[in-house]
Amino acid sequence: MIRWLREWLTARSRPLQDRLALLIAAAVAGAVAITGGAAYVITLLSVYAQLDNELVDVAAVTSTWLQQDLESLGGVDPNALHAANVTVELLRADNYTITLPAGQTRLVTGPEELRVARTGIGASARTGVSNTGESYRIISVPLPRGVHSYALVLGRPLGPTEAIMSSLVYSLLTFGGLGIVGAALLGYQIARSAIQPLRVLSDAVAHVTVTNRLVPIEVHGNDEVADLGRAFNRMLKALDLSRERQKRLIADAGHELRTPLTSMRTNVELLVADERQGMLPAGARGDILRDVAAQLGEFTTLVGDLVQLSREDTLQAHPIPIDFRDVVDAALARVKRRGPGIHWDVELEPHYLIGEADALERAVTNLLDNAVKFSPEGGTIHVSLEGDRLVVSDEGPGISDDDLPHVFERFYRSDQARTTPGSGLGLSIVAQTIQAHGGWVKAGRAASGGAEFTVRLPGSPLPPEEWEGDEEETGSPASAG
Repeated sequence: MIRWLREWLTARSRPLQDRLALLIAAAVAGAVAITGGAAYVITLLSVYAQLDNELVDVAAVTSTWLQQDLESLGGVDPNALHAANVTVELLRADNYTITLPAGQTRLVTGPEELRVARTGIGASARTGVSNTGESYRIISVPLPRGVHSYALVLGRPLGPTEAIMSSLVYSLLTFGGLGIVGAALLGYQIARSAIQPLRVLSDAVAHVTVTNRLVPIEVHGNDEVADLGRAFNRMLKALDLSRERQKRLIADAGHELRTPLTSMRTNVELLVADERQGMLPAGARGDILRDVAAQLGEFTTLVGDLVQLSREDTLQAHPIPIDFRDVVDAALARVKRRGPGIHWDVELEPHYLIGEADALERAVTNLLDNAVKFSPEGGTIHVSLEGDRLVVSDEGPGISDDDLPHVFERFYRSDQARTTPGSGLGLSIVAQTIQAHGGWVKAGRAASGGAEFTVRLPGSPLPPEEWEGDEEETGSPASAG
């Protein structure tokens, strides 16, 4: 039975609602069975104990009369015994039984009573039968007299007691069965109510699958199913954002890739036509080749940015202790060559951290390139590294309030940025890299009116060899990833 129930509950073809209902009914049935069985046994023991005590009390009174004349059982009135519903006998040690005159029911004695008669100590109580086959509760107590020992044996029929116990069993089975049926019905309703949110969630998943519309579901309550519903809604929101980003990627990447490819195609077609007809003036061929090389560089940069953003947001390489000043200096040396007419105001303090130097250098380079791109001719770019803050500001037009919340989003480009060269993915790479190193980056307006970017990277002003002593006071620098 238990094996069948386990197999039925674990069968995947069975609805979860039915399995929960059956499980509740089985649990209630088990509880009813245990409780009913315990109640029956306790009641039976209590009734037998009461019968034994009553018979012992009768034996105490009767033994005094029997001492006077054992052969006639002390002249006990059979009618009085019948009224008391008690049968009295004497069992001698040689297994000789003395009973009242003929017509009285005789008890079938056994080894228990004979042992009491022979030893003269202790007592016995058991369920036996009479010579007519009727069930009796039989007790025996010692009754010593002269050379021979006797046991006083008393019995009371168990018919009334068995009727009471049968009625108890019937009541337990009837009301227990009703309780199990009621528990099954209640369990079915409980299971149906518990499964309903899952049905709603399943319907929502099916709706998304069929319609491809990411519509969130209504969530009520604070239980685990409600938590699952909220997690599902968060997943839908994340999928919706991912879909929007994908659309933006297709639009931006398509535009950015089309521009250099179209230009290169035009230049290549000019070179092919010149090879056939010699139509280009002197020196034009070299200019076109240089233009193609520049476009290939722009195209390579765009592809690299797309590959960088397609990676996970955690660093895959092995971070090492670095001096962030060296990273910023390397990025400055690279970017300064791209902005020969720009003035630089640089102040760098020591800042050591655990990280990827190449990834951080590219992020800082992107910030500096962005400042160069929007700085006017002869403008000044301010770069300061103080504590764990790197601040880069320019004197360009700045970032509008509408664009500030979106500047670090993947594939986002403001209307103003779309007219400038570049892939429009640089700031997204900055945010991804800084976050992977346990820091943050935010955009704002500089005092000069231009854009200002603040980067915070956890670290220490002390070199790595002094970190062990510094950790006790300030904590160790955060590691990348």
